[in-house]
Amino acid sequence: MQTWIKKLLIVTCTVVVIPICSYGADPIIIGVPLPLSGKQMKDGQMMKDSFEMARNVINQNGGIKGRPLHLAYADDQGDTSIGEKIVKDLVNKEKAVMLVGGHTSAPTYAMAQIANTLDVPFLISTAAADRITQRRWKNIYRLNPPVSEYTQGLEDFWMKNLNPKSMSILYENSMFGINGATHMMDFCQENGIAIKSTVGYDRERTDPAYFRSILALQMDDPPDLIYMVSRLDDGAALVKAIREVKIEVLLSGGAGGFTSQEFIKRAGKASNRMLTATLWSQQLPYPGAKTYYDRFLQAYSYPPDYHGAEAYSALLVAANALERAESLAPQSIRAALDKTYMMTPFGPVKFYSYQDFERQNSVRTLVMQVINGKFEVIWPPDIATAKFVPLGQ
Repeated sequence: MQTWIKKLLIVTCTVVVIPICSYGADPIIIGVPLPLSGKQMKDGQMMKDSFEMARNVINQNGGIKGRPLHLAYADDQGDTSIGEKIVKDLVNKEKAVMLVGGHTSAPTYAMAQIANTLDVPFLISTAAADRITQRRWKNIYRLNPPVSEYTQGLEDFWMKNLNPKSMSILYENSMFGINGATHMMDFCQENGIAIKSTVGYDRERTDPAYFRSILALQMDDPPDLIYMVSRLDDGAALVKAIREVKIEVLLSGGAGGFTSQEFIKRAGKASNRMLTATLWSQQLPYPGAKTYYDRFLQAYSYPPDYHGAEAYSALLVAANALERAESLAPQSIRAALDKTYMMTPFGPVKFYSYQDFERQNSVRTLVMQVINGKFEVIWPPDIATAKFVPLGQ
């Protein structure tokens, strides 16, 4: 591992603005598409804050090839229709040599297609739909695992501790939600778990009456557990609705909107004892994980979840690749990304092909439970901060 990247993992990450002119060289520009307005803006802001932290650390340590790193942000608004314009502007107007970011799957899929057509490397940090890295697009790399892998830790916990006999699946009607629900249906079939119902809902509607209407099947014949694939707004509203209609079964989330402290704040007591898959925790034994968490909390006064850790680490990976690349030409950047093998606060990063995926990183996933108003890691046992507490205790 290069000396400079080791420094990035241990350096104090206080946010300091360093004037670009102090380098005496033109900056290297990376384009960052994020949802900075709309329903996903909270995640987008967390990611932007994390990108800024990483940029400052990189520039404090000499930049890239002695040149400062500049980030050009573009607001995708979580809207698929504006993805083409955003990518073209970042490449043609901002002169970005590569892209890093991407949050919501459908807009990111559209942007990835355009980036590949323009021959611009795009390191995706968060968007999770499986097919993003199944299209044989040579410029598309992904740091986070695909959504079909999000629940590996949760599934392991279920089968070793609960052995559920039945499940209902509720999911937002989006690329992310459909992928996650489809994977869970396959898991149930493979493990002899009866599927009581599968319900896709309109994620734009979060009114209690709407959610109560789609919960009728669960009230008449409740399953052993309810699995949900949702973002923050609809996830919090859905959990509250489930508890309001007195469905007293174990609730489990597929990461997404269920991993932030904001979810607990919005769902209130209804979130108690809920489980969720997650991709990251500050308790993970990765170099820089706890430092990133502490410095982020200090700088921005709210705790980051895996969305932030992904963004922070993705920029470190991009900077490392650009440092190693023979030039800033797309083929040189791709060659450097192809050879990436490094540890980050998010975990180890290596892009490889397996099953139908290409240029895809993979990490182990965790399980958190809401206990006394905060998240505790309960699985896997080697990093658990608390024991699982059954519903009703």
